[in-house]
Amino acid sequence: MLFKSFDEAFAFYQRYALAAGFSARKNTSWKNVGGLVKIRYIVCSKEGFHVPKAIDSGSVENSKKIVRRNRGSKRVGCNAHVKLILEDNNMFKLYFFEQEHNHIFVEDEDIHFLPAARSIDYVKESFISGLSAINIGPVKAFNIMKTMYGGFGEVGASKVDCKNYRRDLNLYIGEYDAEMVVRRLIRKKECCPGFTCDYVIGEDRRLKGLFWADEQSKKNYTVFGDIFGFDATYKSNKYDLVFVPFTGIDNHYRNVTFGGALLGSETADSYRWLLRCFVNAFGSEPKVVVTDQDAAMKRAIKDVLSRSRHRLCMWHIWEKLKTKVGPVLSANTDFNTRMTHVVWNDTISPEDFETEWHSIMSTFGLENHEWLKDMYDLRFDWIPAYYHGEDLAGLMRTTSRCESENYFFGQICNPRCTLVEFFTHFETAMDIQRHEHRRNDHDTRYIESKPWSDFVLEKQASEIYTKTIFKDIQIEIDAAITKCMSKSLDIVGDVQYFEIKDFRQPCTSFLKVQYSKQEDGLTISCSCKRFEQFGILCRHIFYVLRYDDINEFPRRYVHRRWMRDVVSVGSNHSNIRFDEIGRNSEIDKVYREIVVANEYVVNRLVGDIDELCRYRDHIKSYIDKADEVMVAAPPPSRKERFAEIGGNIEKSDSIIRVPIKTRTKGCGVQKRIKSNREIAIQKSSKIQKSCRVCGEKGHNSRTCKDKVSSNAIGSSNAM
Repeated sequence: MLFKSFDEAFAFYQRYALAAGFSARKNTSWKNVGGLVKIRYIVCSKEGFHVPKAIDSGSVENSKKIVRRNRGSKRVGCNAHVKLILEDNNMFKLYFFEQEHNHIFVEDEDIHFLPAARSIDYVKESFISGLSAINIGPVKAFNIMKTMYGGFGEVGASKVDCKNYRRDLNLYIGEYDAEMVVRRLIRKKECCPGFTCDYVIGEDRRLKGLFWADEQSKKNYTVFGDIFGFDATYKSNKYDLVFVPFTGIDNHYRNVTFGGALLGSETADSYRWLLRCFVNAFGSEPKVVVTDQDAAMKRAIKDVLSRSRHRLCMWHIWEKLKTKVGPVLSANTDFNTRMTHVVWNDTISPEDFETEWHSIMSTFGLENHEWLKDMYDLRFDWIPAYYHGEDLAGLMRTTSRCESENYFFGQICNPRCTLVEFFTHFETAMDIQRHEHRRNDHDTRYIESKPWSDFVLEKQASEIYTKTIFKDIQIEIDAAITKCMSKSLDIVGDVQYFEIKDFRQPCTSFLKVQYSKQEDGLTISCSCKRFEQFGILCRHIFYVLRYDDINEFPRRYVHRRWMRDVVSVGSNHSNIRFDEIGRNSEIDKVYREIVVANEYVVNRLVGDIDELCRYRDHIKSYIDKADEVMVAAPPPSRKERFAEIGGNIEKSDSIIRVPIKTRTKGCGVQKRIKSNREIAIQKSSKIQKSCRVCGEKGHNSRTCKDKVSSNAIGSSNAM
């Protein structure tokens, strides 16, 4: 037989070996004087014998520490092989064939255990990488493939092969992790003009900070960027870099992410750099920023976002209240009721708040309480009564949005993942979030809400607002009809003053509505300030509009952020994904088209077994052709495939190095040092197993001194 190349010959013999029930491997070659390979050998994998490595113990004491496992050997000295010689026409000729083996062959159902029958090919790599993007590891990926293919023997790989693939990929990434991420983000910036990224490195060229935001995030910010919160998320990557997402509220009252960052430290300088990157990317500052009581964040916001109102998380302060005032007072129902009414009330005025606050302090003897005095001094930064003048400031009073966002990312991120994996996880999370937004848009457009009344403004509101916001407006309109009543009406010039009794409000006071009609439209406001705080008209205003027979929804009081299709979420075909950079996207596209086409044909023919079999035979007829193509153009090596996935990195002094782990604020409290007595008590409470050799506890048969000494005596007697 003649072969065009040695690889073609090896592939042919390997197929023969697997069909027979054994595995083959390449052996030594012979070269001529000019260094050209003339003779090649392909042998059975059981050729030769295992040669144990000699151990230089040095002394008997050191030899006791060296313990080797008694592993078996696959080598049995099998002489089955073929010899190939290179002819003058540059073709390999098979001139000798030894067929006999000195061992049994593998059963047909066990062929998949042979190394030659196992490999992580392109399809399996894509499958494992795809599942890794949603935080599914290689072991679970293998179990899924086993179910898909119909058994362990049909996968063509083992669980260990899948684990080794991920291990080898991470080893290839290794110290170039940060460099790969920065390069791919810069490449994405070149391919997508709307994408923004920035990074900072230290004097040792280690990554200290990384910020990014895509074009869709910027579109969202132009509409929903009036208020946002940000908080630090921990344990999202193997380097303990702090993940900081910027979270807002979309027109469906759901979370929307404006961008993200990774920081090596939580200092004021780090947050200043981050906020400057944010302002440069989005071009404007928000009206209100919500954070917890982190001092570094507070200083950075004061220096960079000077035109933004900084609001502290009310929930964090409220939770501290229970511990600061003590268990007796925190369990007092009267104290909790009065504090809840004065702190969480959106309708109370600043004057009423201060009066009631001092009354509570006096009643319960808290006038000299240091922490409460500090919180009172900070009342402008967290009490809702002082945010009536800020538009939409009532949308976000706590960092609960950030907490839910952190939990959302935590379901996808992995605390042991590399930075390359982290960005794949991040983009998967963004795909999920934006898919939910599009689903909500779809429901708003194609699901018609049922009216609760014959009020004409309700029908118009259903055509203006999203489905979620319209439900709140329906509640307000229903309350205006059933729970509100006007006490008096005063007219001063063109302005009408209404006093509205709201039977759902716990207070007995009346709400005041000021209403006037002008040539350019009507003007209306309410003392409850619901529109100013949430951007939605209150029931008291709807009562007046219904009273005056207004039949057209006042567009002046429609906030753009709550309207339908305020942001067109495109298909983002121009915005390539992070995990597509560095790979052959054309091959991935063709591969996905083949999978979809195959699935379509099977679904159409599943009811006709004869036609389905003909389709199967048609697919199988291409197997021989595929083998010929593979021999003519052998597949790339694993290192070459890793270079396509992660990027080909060459060693250089200018490479950005991976960060060193630092202790962050959210890493928890260090474990205290235990005394020897406490350690001894804990050990005595544990059930210890006995050694099988000597019967004593505290060690096992592998490390037993009696076994080591007996082996040493036996070896000396043998000598």
